[in-house]
Amino acid sequence: MLWKKSATALLFATGAASQNTTCKHCDESAHGFASLNGGTIGGKGGRTVFANTWNELKDYASRNGSLIIRVNGLIKSETRGYEIPIASHKTIIGVGKDSGLVGGGFAVKGTRNIILRNLQVSDTRIPEDWPGKGEDWDGIQVDTGFNIWIDHMKFARMNDGLIDLRRDSSYITVSSCIFSEHNKALGIGWTTNITAKVTINDNFFNSTNSRNPSADNLEMCHMYNNYFRNCTSYGTYARGHTSLLVEHSYYDTVFDPLVAGPNASIKANWIKFKHTEGEALLDVNSKKVFKASDYYQYSLRDPYDLPNDIPYFAGPQAEIGS
Repeated sequence: MLWKKSATALLFATGAASQNTTCKHCDESAHGFASLNGGTIGGKGGRTVFANTWNELKDYASRNGSLIIRVNGLIKSETRGYEIPIASHKTIIGVGKDSGLVGGGFAVKGTRNIILRNLQVSDTRIPEDWPGKGEDWDGIQVDTGFNIWIDHMKFARMNDGLIDLRRDSSYITVSSCIFSEHNKALGIGWTTNITAKVTINDNFFNSTNSRNPSADNLEMCHMYNNYFRNCTSYGTYARGHTSLLVEHSYYDTVFDPLVAGPNASIKANWIKFKHTEGEALLDVNSKKVFKASDYYQYSLRDPYDLPNDIPYFAGPQAEIGS
């Protein structure tokens, strides 16, 4: 009898270890600008753990050292709007397509080498506060963070921004995400320094009002393979002294799809417009705009494929994190 109990315990321990070490796509590294400045590998090389509750997720995210945190299912924030602080060298990844955080968000404050993948983040909206002025509840808020990869995420119905990248945060890639049902989608800047480098690719901006994105004082903002549908206030806005390269993208039912402030620069390459109104600025001081291939390799899609492909392949996926 004792032998049987020991054998069962051994099998359970072995199974648990196997479960923790087998994680599809959990050790992948970032592309785009997040691949520079030493690269973005998150918690690769560290221990792999499961977060099944809000308190576990908070605890693991705050720990020192490298850690891969697998979020198992939809976790409800116990404090509405609370943004979980993330320490350096972390990968936070959803198990399959139905995992994430409801009623709260994440915060990166002066830390680096962080990957957020395959999560739903939603529902802090205060219905009577459409401008999002009452509570600064973002899906992801980054202040002076470096080497951040945000990938295959789905954001909806937060109370301020879905993602705010602020205060000189740089070497960031936002890829294959869905931004939906919200006023302010993706804001970048809140600084007078012109140092930030950001890649935004293969995303679906769907039924958002503004900040698709709003990019203020970016040294280099590279956007490609993005699909925009039903953006009502404005689409992509180069503010301040931003240098913006937009390639192979599709704007469908977007008002002011591509706009620039007086000091910004835009260069556009093969952009499709459908049912759009207002400004669509394809060449604004384009000789000043950088060449992305001087910094990293990337692949461009046919813009006419984006309405079919991007909504399907963006957002959380069943095979990631499982």
